[in-house]
Amino acid sequence: MTLILSQSDLDELHQQTPQPQVQNLVLDSFERLEGVPEIVGRGYSRNMNLSPGVCLYFSDCECHQDWMLKTPAHDHPIQFTIFLSGFLYFDDLHPILGETHSYFSGSGISPSYIEKRQAGERLTFVSVEIEPELLDSFLLEDGQYSSDVQKLLFKGEDWKNSFYPTVTPAMRSLAQQMWNPPYRGAAKRMYLQAKVFELVAMHLDLIASDQQPIYELPGFKPDTIARIHHAKEILTTQLEHPPLLCELAQQVGVSVRTLQRGFSALFNTTVMGYLTQQRLDNAQRLLRQGDHKVSEVANLVGYSHLSHFAAAFKRQYGITPSQYLAGEKAFFG
Repeated sequence: MTLILSQSDLDELHQQTPQPQVQNLVLDSFERLEGVPEIVGRGYSRNMNLSPGVCLYFSDCECHQDWMLKTPAHDHPIQFTIFLSGFLYFDDLHPILGETHSYFSGSGISPSYIEKRQAGERLTFVSVEIEPELLDSFLLEDGQYSSDVQKLLFKGEDWKNSFYPTVTPAMRSLAQQMWNPPYRGAAKRMYLQAKVFELVAMHLDLIASDQQPIYELPGFKPDTIARIHHAKEILTTQLEHPPLLCELAQQVGVSVRTLQRGFSALFNTTVMGYLTQQRLDNAQRLLRQGDHKVSEVANLVGYSHLSHFAAAFKRQYGITPSQYLAGEKAFFG
């Protein structure tokens, strides 16, 4: 029988799990060790804040039983993961990840997904999360990478892009070196941070040579096109409380990946991009009427965070919602 957990379930289990004792493992002050909940398996994760905006994770877990983790849509940083053993399985949002394919993700909104692990498999990996502002600051100073690459990596409130590069011997060697660093203390921290950015450079080089996320594939049957248009209609009528990406795909009878490809090919935008545009169009109309405060308009069009609404509105129209409400809507004619 497969165990099914939500993210909150797993977080609660981790809080109840005592810190493990790992032989020959000595922690530095910037490291934190967490045990794997007994109900799913045995092992540990080692987490490090290397510097502001850069987090490093090592995980070693052997599963006792098949289990699934249901993760809701969420804000996502820049992330890459290299697997040293085992496999990670998903619904149709991602392919099977393992020793031959790494995972590299730009920032933005991650759709909901289901992650699956199998009994008896030992999964070890190195994972890095980087705040998008930090990486963006590097790229802005360097003209080597085109604006197209930056658009792929930094999606803001749009759905993020994911890539699955083949793991090269150099990548695998770096990940193994990071697992067993030859230093302690501050020297260890500097060593690991240098390795992190070397891996980032490798992944950026792969993306710069391709510049296409793997899910952008051409060709749709007429029935599929009709289903994509139906999904668009559903979003248009449910702007305030839209379905999750997986729920929308299920409603119209296509996979999440097909839904994403369809919006890109048919409407030249993403699902979230279309939703955002419709919300902002409605927000502009409501602000023009002058009957609502900015916070009320944000809620009416489906934004739970006022700051997110203000940022999206300014990106679209060049002024803030408050400025527009105060009379600068005249600039729109």
